Amino acid sequence: MKLQAVQSTSKMPPQAFTGDVYMTPVYNGTGPSRMTVALVRFTPGARTNWHSHAVGQTLHVTEGVGLVGTRDGSVLRIHAGETVLCPPDEQHWHGAAEDTFMSHLAMLEAKPDGSDPTTWLEPVTDEHYKTANQAA
Repeated sequence: MKLQAVQSTSKMPPQAFTGDVYMTPVYNGTGPSRMTVALVRFTPGARTNWHSHAVGQTLHVTEGVGLVGTRDGSVLRIHAGETVLCPPDEQHWHGAAEDTFMSHLAMLEAKPDGSDPTTWLEPVTDEHYKTANQAA
C-alpha cells in the first residue's frame, strides 16, 4: 500500500478543449497496470474536442451536469453519480452543460506498448454544442 500525494492541477490547452477545463491527475499506472485516472473539471459550456481512445474510456460524473456526444448525433445528459462507457475508437466529446459546472473522473488505459491511446480531432462547434445542449 502506498499513499500518493495530491498532484497539481493544470489548465487544459485550447488545442484540445473549448472553454476553461482543469485536470488533476489521480493515478498513472505502471506495469502491469496501464490505467490512467484524472479528475477533470469543466466550467459551464466548456468541452473537449472530438476525440477517440484506442481502448475506450470510462467517465464517472462526480459533480454537476454534463453532455457526451457521438458522431451519429447521440447525446447523453449526464449527472453526478452516473457513469458513461465510451467504446474503443468511438469518436466522441464531453463537457459541462451550458449553465452548470461538471466534474468527472476520466479513466482509460494506455496502449499495450505504453503509448497515448487518445487521438484528438477538431473542436465541437458552438452551433453543434448548443443543439446538443438543447436536445439532451
